Parts: sequence; structure tokens; C-alpha cells
Amino acid sequence: MTQHLQHVAFLVHDYDEAIQYFTTVLGFELRGDTPLTAEKRWVLVAPPGGGEASLLLARAVTDEQRACVGRQGAGRVWLFLHTDDFDRDHAEMQARGVRFTEAPREEPYGTVVVFADLYGNRWDLVQMKPGGTQR
Repeated sequence: MTQHLQHVAFLVHDYDEAIQYFTTVLGFELRGDTPLTAEKRWVLVAPPGGGEASLLLARAVTDEQRACVGRQGAGRVWLFLHTDDFDRDHAEMQARGVRFTEAPREEPYGTVVVFADLYGNRWDLVQMKPGGTQR
């Protein structure tokens, strides 16, 4: 049997606002934007070179969903953006206005820094050391 994660639903307030942020500020690719109904779209974004995995931007429509925008990780880092060149990506993200919540640091597994996206979700930008394992 072969399995893999394809998409992770990511709650947003507005499709176009989220597309703008992910493509312009984070440098992600827009992999799809298909209208499903007058109110619902199938929107996929992914980091360049990221293989098949992507975020499915899901517009929050209920009060419960709206309350979870920016809190999907309950205040914890819950998304991990791996890079092959930490210094390059950190500098580019800073130049595009990404809000980092700490200074970069060295960990046994690699170089890492936490940033918050447009809704406040916390992410790690990380470059693994050869043979490193995040714990």
C-alpha cells in the first residue's frame, strides 16, 4: 500500500486575500483556483519545489470556522516550511514583510525560526542538518 498527504485544509477569511499573501509574501505557487459554487472555490497553494503536498485554502463560513482562522494550531507551531537555503529564504521573507516572532536559532536538527502568517498561525522555517531529525 502507498499513501501520502495530498492537501491540508487551511481556514481563511477571504480567498483572494489569502492567495495574495501566499503567492506574493511567502512565494508559494498557485496550483489551482476552481469555482465550485457561487461562494466556494477549490484553491490550492504550495511552496515551490514542494512536490504534491499543498494547502487547500478553505474560506470560513460558519461562526465556529471563523473563530478558528489563525488558531488552527491552538497557538503552537503547526506548519513546517522546509528549505534548502535558510539564509536566502529568511532574507527574502523578511524583505517581503513576513512577521518573524523570534530570531533564527540553531537546534540539534538544524536552523529554525518561527513566523506568523497573515492570520497569526505559527510556522517554522527550517533547514535541516544532514541526517537531522526534528523532534
